[in-house]
Amino acid sequence: MITTDILIAGGGIAGMSAAARLAADGHEIILVDPAPASPDHNAANHPDLRTTAFLQPGIATLTRAGAWQAMQDNGAMLRVMRIIDAGGAERTPRQTADFDGIETGHGHFGWNITNRTARTALLARLAGLPNVQFLQGVAVTGMAPGTDTATVTLSDQQTIATRLVIAADGRDSALRDMAGITHRRWQYDQSALVFAVTHDRPHDNISTEIHRTGGPLTLVPMPDHNGKPCSSVVWMTPARRADTLFAMDDATLSQTLMDETMGLFGTLAVTGGRAVWPMISQIAARLTGPRLALIAEAAHVVPPIGAQGLNMSLHDIETLAGLLATARNDGDDIGAARLLTRYHRRNFPRMVARVGGIDILNRAAMAEPRPLRDLRCLGLTALNKIAPLRKLAIRAGIGE
Repeated sequence: MITTDILIAGGGIAGMSAAARLAADGHEIILVDPAPASPDHNAANHPDLRTTAFLQPGIATLTRAGAWQAMQDNGAMLRVMRIIDAGGAERTPRQTADFDGIETGHGHFGWNITNRTARTALLARLAGLPNVQFLQGVAVTGMAPGTDTATVTLSDQQTIATRLVIAADGRDSALRDMAGITHRRWQYDQSALVFAVTHDRPHDNISTEIHRTGGPLTLVPMPDHNGKPCSSVVWMTPARRADTLFAMDDATLSQTLMDETMGLFGTLAVTGGRAVWPMISQIAARLTGPRLALIAEAAHVVPPIGAQGLNMSLHDIETLAGLLATARNDGDDIGAARLLTRYHRRNFPRMVARVGGIDILNRAAMAEPRPLRDLRCLGLTALNKIAPLRKLAIRAGIGE
């Protein structure tokens, strides 16, 4: 039987980030993932065209993990977050709020990184860590918690004795189900169409979120592509319309997006592929079981509003890392029930508040009736003009 300090199930960005972050504190880590060994293991059937806006304090977590510099070198700074309400009778901006990164104290809100770049940087980091074993093409098939360790069974018949198991195995987490932890999931009849565009006008490192009806349409800065300014697009819209947009040829989709963005970026041209992601929210009933901690989408799923999803996951990781470091330094059991209880109590209320807040924001962004759109515009005006609300919105936006 193999022994280790921590076994992490799930080799996505969250699982790899957790492995690198906890290994940096000296823990012995085994990371397992059912996907085969490849930086783009889902590229053939499910191309991942998304980017992620990494915000503070998530950047600090990735810096401690030793993976941030390689990500940042291939990303685009998010200097300003711009929100535009275009929910009036005409498709034209009627309220614009710019939130400057200087107001965060960091000089920026974060960096927009392609998921491919993030995975590549994390894989390289893990490969250089002697206290991490990454077992790819292997799934967890069983877990039996004991007094001092948990015994984990893998699909290749290996058994591992570990003090702590971390479930980073996604929204359909097998480990969460094995532990009998229930979850609540709800849908929006809404999808996010994801692709990239080049445009004539520079983005000036401004992330632009446009609200009219159906959900936010966001263009997030990316590095130039073939000498032209480039942005990633996350277009949240009713599911039927998302399917219609997805089926358009590049020229038609480009023109449709130009109309929706009211010409703010000049001529747009779709570049690369595209994908559609059904929108859901989900929350686990609790974050722990015997010798088990849930992080990332095993614990919570939110629509891609305000770049909260993966940044919430990094907060999970940092919270757990702090507790484990203290236990390790004190010679305590890193999988003890009292430590896991602290993790749940520290993280669960914040998680519930975040998921609920994002749900409210998404429903407000989806609003079709004119009075609700007018109310949304008033709310944006208040956030922009009332200093205490503005400061609160900025702090909440970067996850502090």
